[in-house]
Amino acid sequence: MTARHKSMNAFGETLALANEQLKILSQTERLPQFAHRFEQLGEGELAATGISIFQVNLGKLCNQVCKHCHVDAGPDRREIMTRETMQLCLDALSKTDIATVDLTGGAPEMNPNFRWFVAEIKKLNRHVMVRSNLTILVANGYTDLPELFAQHGVEVISSLPHYTPTNTDKQRGEGVFERSIEAMLRLNQLGYGVEGSGLMFNLVYNPVGAFLPPNQASLEADYKRELGKKFGIKFNRLYTITNMPISRFLEYLLVSGNYESYMEKLVSLFNPAAARNVMCRTTISVGWDGTLYDCDFNQMLELTTGAGLPTHIKAFDATLLSKRKIVTGQHCYGCTAGAGSSCGGVTT
Repeated sequence: MTARHKSMNAFGETLALANEQLKILSQTERLPQFAHRFEQLGEGELAATGISIFQVNLGKLCNQVCKHCHVDAGPDRREIMTRETMQLCLDALSKTDIATVDLTGGAPEMNPNFRWFVAEIKKLNRHVMVRSNLTILVANGYTDLPELFAQHGVEVISSLPHYTPTNTDKQRGEGVFERSIEAMLRLNQLGYGVEGSGLMFNLVYNPVGAFLPPNQASLEADYKRELGKKFGIKFNRLYTITNMPISRFLEYLLVSGNYESYMEKLVSLFNPAAARNVMCRTTISVGWDGTLYDCDFNQMLELTTGAGLPTHIKAFDATLLSKRKIVTGQHCYGCTAGAGSSCGGVTT
C-alpha cells in the first residue's frame, strides 16, 4: 500500500459513500451473516453490557492521508465537531459515572477547541485518552500539546505501523517515521512511557496489507527491543488492531483483488471468545456532529444506534444505551477474527 495525498471524498470517489461500502459488504451472500453467527453462540443478539468508554470523534480533519484509514481523513476534510456539540458531550458525561473519554479523529488535536475540551473533561474528573498520529505533535501550532497532555495526565495512544521507516512511510506517507520518532522522544522527555511516571504512552500496529496482525505480546517485545536499541524510546503497551474492510482499506482490498479472500479469512477465523468481548459492548461512539453509534466503525458506515434509542448526544440516555442492542454488519467479522481486535488491542 502506498500513501495517498487526498481523501477519497476529495476526489468524489464512489467508495467515499457509506451506502456504497455497505452495498459491497452485503454482497458476500455466501458468507454467513455476522448477526446469525453471533446468535449461534447461544447468547441471543449482541447487546451492550454497560458503558465504560465514551468515544468522541472530533472531526475528519487530519495532517496525514494514510492508506488504511477507515475514516477517510485528510487535510481536505472539513467535518469538525463544534464547541456547542462538545458542550452537549460534557453535559451528557456529567450525568454519568463513565470513567474514560476516548478522543479520536482524524487528528483530534486539529479541532480548534481541542485544548478547551480536554481541560473541561478533566474538570469532570474523567480519564482522557487521545489517539494521536504523533506527527501532529511536531507540526507548527501543535508543539505545545505534549506538555498539555502531561499536565492533564492524558493517555496517549499512537499508531506506528512498524519500527522501521520503510514500512511506516509506505502506509502513512514519506517522512512520517522520522517525525514520529521526534514526537516519541519528546513524550519520553516528559515522562511518557517511563516506569513510575503515571503517564501512559501506548502504540498501535495495523498490518500493512491484507493479513491479520501477528501475536500482540511477541510484536510488543520486538517494538520495545528495536525502538529502545535504535532510538532509546520507551512506551507502555503495543496494541494490534485488524484493518477493517471499510473506506480506504476496502478500496485497497478491491483494487488489489484481495477483498473476497480477506473476508473469507475473517469469517473462517471467527473466535467466539473475541465476539463476546467486542468493544461495542462497553463503548458508545459520538460522531463529529453529535450522532450516536455503537462503535467508531459503525460511525464511518453511518450505522446509527438502533430503533427506539437516542441517536444524538442531545438526547443521551445512559440507562437506555447501556443495555442497547448492537447494530451489526459483515464488517464486524474484523473485530472477532483470531485474537480479536478493538481500540485497545486484542480481546482474548
